[in-house]
Amino acid sequence: MAHSFLEQEILEQPEVLDRLLREQWTEAKRIAQSIRRRNPRFVMIAARGSSDNAARYGQYLFGIANGLPVALATPSLFTLYSAAPCLEQSLVVGISQSGQSPDIVTVVEEGRHQGALTVAITNSPDSPLASAAEYVLWLNAGEERSIAATKTYTASLLALAMLSTALREDLTRYRAIETVPESVSQALALRSTVMLAAQRYCYANACIVISRGYNYATAFEIALKLKELAYMLAEPYSSADFQHGPVALIERGFPVIGIVPEGQVREELVDFINRLKQQEAELIIVSACEEALALAQMRLPLPEGLPEWLSPLVAVVPGQLLSMGITVSKGLDPDHPRGLRKVTRTR
Repeated sequence: MAHSFLEQEILEQPEVLDRLLREQWTEAKRIAQSIRRRNPRFVMIAARGSSDNAARYGQYLFGIANGLPVALATPSLFTLYSAAPCLEQSLVVGISQSGQSPDIVTVVEEGRHQGALTVAITNSPDSPLASAAEYVLWLNAGEERSIAATKTYTASLLALAMLSTALREDLTRYRAIETVPESVSQALALRSTVMLAAQRYCYANACIVISRGYNYATAFEIALKLKELAYMLAEPYSSADFQHGPVALIERGFPVIGIVPEGQVREELVDFINRLKQQEAELIIVSACEEALALAQMRLPLPEGLPEWLSPLVAVVPGQLLSMGITVSKGLDPDHPRGLRKVTRTR
């Protein structure tokens, strides 16, 4: 039984992802056909908050799987400075659960004005963002009543993965992507364990979240959840960037959350986390790799065999549960973080 809207929405994610796969594959394929026809030179993604973390995933996904350079938009160029860059021969993607933020809408409108192919990824098909774009991938996640985004975040990741897969036309990737809802269900089996173990960190006020590659986005999203829900100063880093100075923060008992997927970055991350263990960091490890989990004080195991390019859709789930658990252990309201609203309109 869910005790908050946040918990309910975390638990809804397998159903939401399964519905998105069933209902939006045809549209993803239609958009992919248009992308192939227009043959854009690069992708520009505009987003804020959790949607911006989904955009980071898109940078790796379209770059690696589709050979497309990807830039994250700087919306103030379009709004405050009236200095929009050239978007001709580009694909402009706006990601927003509400589709309401004027700055994201403005980027997509300008892209369309310049002749770019424009796509909105949103949970609100009647929103200004959806109206501004030529194509819409509707997340259809249902109303998200908790202020912190969970199901719309993973749905945005899946929408990007569907679009990339449809563009690549790779049967193996089609089959892999269809396993995601079940993998998320398996990750949710950790709920009781994580909620209990999270009490250990109820007095923590700072931590580092580390990964690399596709899961650089996961580090940012877990850090955001810890900030907005548990009011922790959680800072996300690439393991490579962290070694260029911030590693000096590590001392005995300093909490570090590491996301270690199977794939290209596994060996490098395990080696680096082993170094942090030698510095006596408090390690919370999200991984399917036993070698990585063995280094941790708190182990958050993932289902084995998931391709690295899909791992962010599952690896974020233990982070959502951990953030919720710490929030509850601190006696805070998980549905209404202070100072936040569900729809944030920035310019």
